[in-house]
Amino acid sequence: MPNRLAHETSPYLQQHADNPVDWYPWGEEALAEAKRTGKPILLSVGYSACHWCHVMAHESFEDEATAGVMNDLYVNIKVDREERPDIDQIYQAAQALLTQRNGGWPLTMFLTPDQLPFFGGTYFPPAARYGLPGFAELLRRVREFYDNNGDEVREQGSQVAQALARTGPRGMTAHPSQFSREPLDDAANFLARSFDAKHGGFGAAPKFPHPDSIELLLRRYAATRDRPALDMALLTLRRMAEGGIYDQVGGGFARYSVDARWAIPHFEKMLYDNGWLLRLYADAWTITRDPLFEKACVETAEWTMREMQSPEGGYYSSLDADSENEEGKFYVWTQEEVRALLSADELPVASLALGLDQPANFEGHAWHLVMAHPMAEVARLLEVPEGTAEVLLDSARHKLRAAREMRIRPGRDEKVLTSWNALMIAGMARAARALGRKEWLDSARLALGFIRASLWKDGRLLATYKDGRAHLAAYLDDHAYLLAALLECLQARFEPGDLEWATELGDTLLDHFLDREAGGFFFTAHDHEHLIHRPKPGADHATPSGNGIAALALHRLAFISGETRFSDAAAAAVAHFWPQMEGQPMGFGSLLAALEEQIEPPRTLIVTGAQDAFTPWRELLDRAYMPATIALFIPMGTAPLPPPLAKPVTDKVNAWLCEGVTCLPPLDSPEKLRESLDLPTIAPSPITNTPGAPQ
Repeated sequence: MPNRLAHETSPYLQQHADNPVDWYPWGEEALAEAKRTGKPILLSVGYSACHWCHVMAHESFEDEATAGVMNDLYVNIKVDREERPDIDQIYQAAQALLTQRNGGWPLTMFLTPDQLPFFGGTYFPPAARYGLPGFAELLRRVREFYDNNGDEVREQGSQVAQALARTGPRGMTAHPSQFSREPLDDAANFLARSFDAKHGGFGAAPKFPHPDSIELLLRRYAATRDRPALDMALLTLRRMAEGGIYDQVGGGFARYSVDARWAIPHFEKMLYDNGWLLRLYADAWTITRDPLFEKACVETAEWTMREMQSPEGGYYSSLDADSENEEGKFYVWTQEEVRALLSADELPVASLALGLDQPANFEGHAWHLVMAHPMAEVARLLEVPEGTAEVLLDSARHKLRAAREMRIRPGRDEKVLTSWNALMIAGMARAARALGRKEWLDSARLALGFIRASLWKDGRLLATYKDGRAHLAAYLDDHAYLLAALLECLQARFEPGDLEWATELGDTLLDHFLDREAGGFFFTAHDHEHLIHRPKPGADHATPSGNGIAALALHRLAFISGETRFSDAAAAAVAHFWPQMEGQPMGFGSLLAALEEQIEPPRTLIVTGAQDAFTPWRELLDRAYMPATIALFIPMGTAPLPPPLAKPVTDKVNAWLCEGVTCLPPLDSPEKLRESLDLPTIAPSPITNTPGAPQ
């Protein structure tokens, strides 16, 4: 008989609805039951695409005997970290304090009925191994300790809560006059020291994309013409696009690579990674015009629309790593499968290009495809024209994808998260501008319209939607990312309603999240459910910092709306986190971007006139990398407009270039605008045939 999770919107919770565990979702019923019975809480946090979450579920939560122990000894609460990032943040931090180890998923925490943590870990096996106790035995030992050491348990939980309250900076400990580029320089120097000059990326395996670091380096190049910073970013993007972290058959990026060469990924695909990376690859293309970066954009955008956009318009959350209970089974190939699919002309090209001529790279018996050799080298080795080789490879890839579609697919988490949708909307809108792809912008606007219709209720935002039900109060990230996405969409196609909504979101951030005494934004709203801690995170993680994106987007909103309350809040947020950025800037990429625009305000470009005459101006601006410039194309007749955008309008196109609050006289030709912008020439990518392509 299904348990309480059957009525939840989260596919992850629904996956556990048939467990023999008497699961509760997080909420008043579960917390009241813990207080009524005096039982401790077993809190299990995961997400639907998590491989080890599935492993622990199969080994322990589906086991009748283990479930019996859980039900006898605990009130068991299951949480989807994607729907409740507030709870996940708190107890991941608590786990780190208690164990002095990094956290992860599944997260397994033991709490008092008052939600205070006293023991925890991540994955536990069913029987003792990996230096870990068996889960059922652990359950008994933890409950015994809880029963026999009540005062110590409560004291330890209180100490953890106090320690959590001390995390992060206190007060507005800097003034904007103290801001300098020193943290930006220090972060770039740190990245240079940790850079993998052969394979790209930073540090050793497992290797994550770290889009915050890539963006920091690209912005540094735009601001200072630091060519080594650009080369680090471009080589990383190139190696990822050539590697197995990128799906060479279907497009899109996996979450991370288990090796330093980007060859074998952890196969889950997350919407948030792909939204951020899509924007970065579009930016890299505008700098270099490298066809590889264009290919990554095209295939990732097409994958998003094909596999991740719901009929209602919103984007789904993720694809599982597993299919048929095996990680990566959907994605890997045997040589026999490939030979059976490809023609005699296609096979040698695909074998050389995709690494099938080399030893098996996946568990010793299968191949996960990578771009093992540049196409120029493939053509030379096979003695065919490069164009012919490229046509044959494209044909081979289409056949492989068609065959792969016949396999049992990985599970798809079909909930629509506001924050992750906003990241993809921004990525699609930016890529649409850069590459001139109207269908991508249409996709982004379809998702944006869905959020407004389904997740924006009575002036407040909701966090998640599935099966016709939207619920859960939205978090800082939802509001900040959506505001940034609206500013990106406004640059792609100006809609007065989007500017109005952006202003409403800005006011919501100030009214419900801003710490007016100390500066910065809390992760949860002032009227959110009371938890043992209220985080105010500043660092980037897998997704960008809500404080960083809020500070950046609000500052920009002030320049196009004329409302200084937004820029005041942005400056206060940067000031609040300044000591952390000054002392240890790495990890604060989004706040560093906000800092950069505090030091040198963003440039705004307002192009006015007849809409059908905008084309040459758009070709100039949309395909240029100007990360600190907001370019708005406002057709004649658009009204009402805030004062900064209300320029004199005729049917002749004029561009108003403003540095901060000072605007130059109008420019009446793209050539004059190009001269005023001093746009750089196209930068070549790093050498494409260096040794070390993924094997």
